[in-house]
This record gives sequence, structure tokens and C-alpha cells, in this order.
Amino acid sequence: MSAIKSTNFITDNFLLNSEVAETLYHKYAKDLPIIDYHNHLSPQQIAENKPVKNITEVWLKGDHYKWRGMRANGIEEFNITGAASLKDKFLKWAETVPYTLRNPLFHWTQLELKRYFDIDDILQPSTAEAIYEKANSILENKTPAQLLEDMKVEVICTTDDPVDDLLYHKEISEGNFYTKVLPTFRPDNLFLIGKPNFLNYLTKLENAVGFKVDSFEEFLKAIDARIVYFNDLGCRISDFGLGEHLEMVDFTDEQVALIFEKKLKNETLSIEEITTYRSFLFLYLGRKYHEFDWAQQYHLGSIRNNNTRLEAQVGLDAGCDSIADYNYAEFMSALFKNLESTNQLAKTITYNLNPAQNEVFATMMGNFQSGTTPGKMQWGSGWWFLDQKDGMEKQLNTLSNMGLLSRFVGMLTDSRSFLSFPRHEYFRRILCDLIAEDVNKGLVPNDTVFLGKMIQDICYNNAVNYFNFKL
Repeated sequence: MSAIKSTNFITDNFLLNSEVAETLYHKYAKDLPIIDYHNHLSPQQIAENKPVKNITEVWLKGDHYKWRGMRANGIEEFNITGAASLKDKFLKWAETVPYTLRNPLFHWTQLELKRYFDIDDILQPSTAEAIYEKANSILENKTPAQLLEDMKVEVICTTDDPVDDLLYHKEISEGNFYTKVLPTFRPDNLFLIGKPNFLNYLTKLENAVGFKVDSFEEFLKAIDARIVYFNDLGCRISDFGLGEHLEMVDFTDEQVALIFEKKLKNETLSIEEITTYRSFLFLYLGRKYHEFDWAQQYHLGSIRNNNTRLEAQVGLDAGCDSIADYNYAEFMSALFKNLESTNQLAKTITYNLNPAQNEVFATMMGNFQSGTTPGKMQWGSGWWFLDQKDGMEKQLNTLSNMGLLSRFVGMLTDSRSFLSFPRHEYFRRILCDLIAEDVNKGLVPNDTVFLGKMIQDICYNNAVNYFNFKL
């Protein structure tokens, strides 16, 4: 492919297609701090706060979006996740970037180079060496905490297993950091009772709580202790991320206790027994989240590790996951109905990965809204494969049609990279342009003060109020 003419692609009015859009973005959205309430950043890296030094380490490592793009471009795995040098991996990514045109990776790449390194050149083979050197010269003295502060990231919520000691969260809370780093309770491993390593996980749980988990009663006691522990360290959110088919069935506590005891004896459980146990756990945890006034998140609809050869070579999170076609309507209805019946339904955010289910998720959340909290039941932002321009616009339009866009808690990165935060800018520009388009078509009043306040709420204020962060 011939070189792309290297111009100032990311202009001040990037994605803003009218004067109204420009006003809404520059006057109301641009300078707001960022609340990133779901990501996979490393608390250890933030706490240790060592200079990043190399752009490949902070930008390509762990980024399965880029890995998928490179594989589609015919780059060998050696130069993606293999033993190639950091520079060679960067050069192979630069070789791929021109071919990502019309993929969101192209926009994200140029936006991140512009915001973190003030680089206007398009990344491609002809510019790669100079960009690599300039970025590394800046990162030589940049720590993760500084990168977060540069983007005005006020709060991030990491993703943490119940057995995590949260040591690094403690260190961050005691340090002098601009960004508040809070844990998120991610109980996926508690649900994996059918897996061979579940008993090993119980050993980790025992180590975390300091007592034996040798009965169902002690198991619940251990869960309660970890929730209290997370809460004491500022946790305001839980998250569930097993993307497989889910079902709720009727059960008795006695049935679930027997299933758990059976697992303690290392006996094989049937699919029905696993489903029964999980049904109990969904409700038990849901009631606990309500008790502690947490928001619960459900990321639903992925089919993971499709490429077993690549998984064996690279490991989990290798970038071989995709959209699944499961039906979640009955599951959500049964779960939320049961919790609501006893007035124990916590603030809830759901995310679907299958865009065909946009209206299903949006309308399901409307069934359980409550006068206690504006926007209590949230249908979340475009997730994973859907957090690009088209996916965001479809999510915003469907939410507008089926619910209240004005009560939306906005964007998150769901990222493992400290260079991903311009995605909030990307979302804000798309939102402002979408609202401006309605103004220009005469679909909404041309009241920039009112619309500007609505945009500020979606981009920042709603999240602060919804999660009750102590800023």
C-alpha cells in the first residue's frame, strides 16, 4: 500500500459536522474530567508508578484489538505476541495501521498519538521510526499516574477477583495520586463450580479470609467477608463477565447446600446442578449488592477462546473471542424480577455484545426502574466490538427511543492500556455531533444551554451521582 498523505488528521473539530456540534463539544464536553467506571488497568503499575519508557509495552501489550488487526493483515504471531523485539512489534503495527482505514483502530491510533504525544503524522512505515523515538522520549519520564492525570481521569474502577488482597489499592489510597483508583468486585470464579480448579480457588478464598471453607455455610460467610473488605476499600461496583448461556431455575437452599457439599467431595456435578447453584449465587450476590448500595454490572454475550490453537500458544485473552448469539431476555427477567419482588434489586447496568439484542436489553431495563434513583436500571454503553462510532450511535439512538438518554451514565474504556482514555473524547464528540444533528433537523429545540447541561450530565455528572463516588 502506498503511504497515506501525512496531514493534521485529528483537527479541533474532528467528528463535529456543524457549528452546533462544535459549540456543544468545545463549550460543554471537552474539558470535563473522566470517570472510567470499568477497566482492566493494573493497580500494581499505578501503585509502583515507574516510568512507562516504551510505547509498545503500554500500547500494544495486551491489546487484543490491535492483535486481531495485525493477524488480519497477515502479521506472524512472532511479531504480535511472540519473542520479537519491542521495536519490531511496533513497526509491524505501523505497517498494519494504513490497512485499518474505516476500522475504529485507525481513529483510536491517531487520536491517542495526538493526545499523549502531540503527533500529527499518520502512523505508517514511513513515519514509524520517528514516532517510536518521539513517543519513547516522552514515556521515558511518564508514569502511569501521570498519564492518567494528563487526561484528567478523576476515577477509575479496576476489575478485581474476590480473593485479591487489594494491596495496591491500599497503597494508592495512601499516596498522593490525582486519580482515585477503586476496586470492582468481579465474582466470576465463584460461579465456576463445574470447573476442575474450583477447589483450588476455594483454597485461595480460605487464604483471603483466614478460615476454612469446608461447608456451604462457611462459603457464604467467606463471600460476605470479602464484600465487606472490598466495600471498606471504596468498592462501589460489582461486575459479572461470563459470556456464556445463562439460566435461572427454582431451587431450595437445602438443594444448593447439597450441591456444594458434593463439590467439596470432588464429585462431578450435572449441568442441572451447576445451573441450580448459579441461580442461587446470582440472587445471593444481588441481594448483597443492594445491601451495600453497590451498582451491579453484567457483561453478556461473548463466546470466548474460539481458536484453541492460538489459546494454547498465547493463553487466555489472546484476541480470539467474538459475539455470541445467546438469548438473555429470560435470564434477565427472572433475575431482576426475583430481586425486585423483595425490594432487593440494586442499581444495575447491563451490556450486550450482540447488537441484534440492543432493543431487548434497552427495554428489559425499563421494566425495573424505580423512583428511588434516576436511571437506576442502565443499559450500558457500546461494549467491546460495539464501542466504535457506528456501535455508539446505535446504542445512543436505541437508548433515546426506549429509555432516557439524559439519565445515561456514559462511556467507559474497558481497557488494559493507560493510553486508551481518548476514547472518552471519541464518545463525547460522537454524542455532541448526534445531538447537533437533531438540532439541525429541527427534531429538538436549539437551546445550547439546556443541551449542554444534558451532555455534561451524560459525560460526567450522572456517573458521579449514580455510583456515589466520594470525590
